[in-house]
Amino acid sequence: MKKTTMAKINVCTYDTVTQDIFRSTIYPKRVPAVLKGVKIGECKEKWDKDYLKEVIGKKQVKIHVSPNPQMDFIKKNFCYKTLPFDDFVERAASEKNHECFLSEDEKYYLRSLGDDPRKDISNFQRLFPVLSNDLEIPKFFDTDRFFSSVLRVGSAGVQLWTHYDVMDNILIQVNGRKKVVLFSPKDALNLYLVGDKSEVIDIENADYSKYPLFKNVTWYECILEPGDVLFIPALWFHNVTSLDFGVAVNIFWQHLEPSAYDHKDVYGNKDPLAATKAMQIVDRAITALNNLPDDYKDFYARRIISRIQSKAFSES
Repeated sequence: MKKTTMAKINVCTYDTVTQDIFRSTIYPKRVPAVLKGVKIGECKEKWDKDYLKEVIGKKQVKIHVSPNPQMDFIKKNFCYKTLPFDDFVERAASEKNHECFLSEDEKYYLRSLGDDPRKDISNFQRLFPVLSNDLEIPKFFDTDRFFSSVLRVGSAGVQLWTHYDVMDNILIQVNGRKKVVLFSPKDALNLYLVGDKSEVIDIENADYSKYPLFKNVTWYECILEPGDVLFIPALWFHNVTSLDFGVAVNIFWQHLEPSAYDHKDVYGNKDPLAATKAMQIVDRAITALNNLPDDYKDFYARRIISRIQSKAFSES
């Protein structure tokens, strides 16, 4: 194991961001940005542990529970449990819990789900109407492009796996602090992807013998304070660590035309339809190449890669 040594770039920060400034100056750049001074309502002052427990009460929520603060979606080092919301918040805000599922220092993480998780998107306003009255969602996008709103609550120390989303989103950090590390879409080949997730879980101490290309990534980093809003463009990889017990709300919207997305996607993590079709074509091409001797397969695979590079790669 060897600690990463690549240069770290601070995510650009903008003060007193209005709708006009975001749409004209920040959004067109298509890079992450920390937005300060954004009006988000009374939630920052209200949403402490006791208030959350009082207004949501015994509503049942499905949560991630793990003995390891570095949650790994690929290897599933966590389990799903259901708890009353007030019980979950009390546990998530505590360093140790004598009532536990796996261990006294287990970690908890909530990503709100729709009423029917198989069919319904997460709509924070509908799921938590009392809390939604406290939150003012920045009008950074056209309302007809809204996709979902997700409440996120987690224990201090929880680190979520590196992944990308196919839609633009803002992460509104209401309480607690978060460390967010981001990687450009152009680093996809360096991140050892399984679907939309990276195999490199311990990014601070990556095993270069196992993941040698990871040392080539460009690392963007920021610390979100309560009240900060982070803009994450679609396809940007992000790895999020809760430095404190924290509460946040994610708002996702469709950057592409709505017809570009899979209408059965309730989590916002299925690739656009054209991209899915292209990947299926690649899989069929690989199957066809397997009918050739190894030296022929190698030769034509290189030709295909060259054609993709010359026709589809963006060098900008």
